[in-house]
Amino acid sequence: MAAPPVVDLPFVDERLARDVATGLAAAEKLLRTSVECEDAFVTEASKHLIEAGGKRFRAMLVLLAAQFGSGPAPGVVPGAVVMELTHVATLYHDDVMDEARVRRGSPTANARWDNTVAILTGDYLFAQASEILADLGPEMIRIQAQTFSRLVRGQIRETIGPRDGEDPVKHYIEVLADKTGSLIATSGRFGAMLAGADNEIVDRLTRVCEAIGVSWQLGDDLIDVAATSAESGKLPGTDLREGIRTLPVLHVLASTDPADARLRELLAGPVAEVDIDEALTLLRAHPAMALARAELLAWTDRARHDIAALPDIPARAAFMALCDYVLERSG
Repeated sequence: MAAPPVVDLPFVDERLARDVATGLAAAEKLLRTSVECEDAFVTEASKHLIEAGGKRFRAMLVLLAAQFGSGPAPGVVPGAVVMELTHVATLYHDDVMDEARVRRGSPTANARWDNTVAILTGDYLFAQASEILADLGPEMIRIQAQTFSRLVRGQIRETIGPRDGEDPVKHYIEVLADKTGSLIATSGRFGAMLAGADNEIVDRLTRVCEAIGVSWQLGDDLIDVAATSAESGKLPGTDLREGIRTLPVLHVLASTDPADARLRELLAGPVAEVDIDEALTLLRAHPAMALARAELLAWTDRARHDIAALPDIPARAAFMALCDYVLERSG
């Protein structure tokens, strides 16, 4: 099985690129075999989203972080698989909650079968991740439990929204950090710990990866508004159609400027298809986009600060390049 494509990092040297590609190939093989069982249907349902593809971004971060350890370690690839299994499991559940019909160009599990199958398949993937974790030691199990607690808390907080008197922007960033940043942070932490890195390096890489995770999601907010279909490969305004209040939208809704009245009206709920072009045009020209980009820059700067203090090896340059990539993809 060939390794999935690695995010194009322009400053990655050839040896590091080979190491990461080799690790990803091994992780991909274990990812697929870890969900196989004697029941053909369970295997088929479990592989449904795995075989649909994906960046294997979390696995890549585990492998990059492991470069700061003392050398090759047998637990790194299983740790990468735990991160991917956990991520894919959450996608099964997300698709049920969002009533999504398509994921990665393929029908979702709930669309192909039903909600019950999708939920139980996600649970099965969590269980398989736990079985792999059991061989990595109690500390890794504890970290994963804490990570999953944050992830679920973030999902719950997103579902209920900010409470009365709570700053919606602050609430939104905290949700991103918990729901998205936590698992990406643990990817860096697992890679460094399993490779035997010093505690200070482990802590730095954990912070770096969480900041990159939040930055990535903030970049998605901007892409959904600013990019054309040709640039992003996605339909612009998808979040607006679904009534998702991303960071630019929250900044608009917080405005009291009378000139923003029409845009606030459009963004108060799901935007009708007939109004999408108007909403996108107004939002693209609004200062809310600059405010959202400033937040993205703040998180990438936070990551860069910790990256700069890491040992000067090719993986450090790769992490810096990843920050550049996050900014560039958001325009």
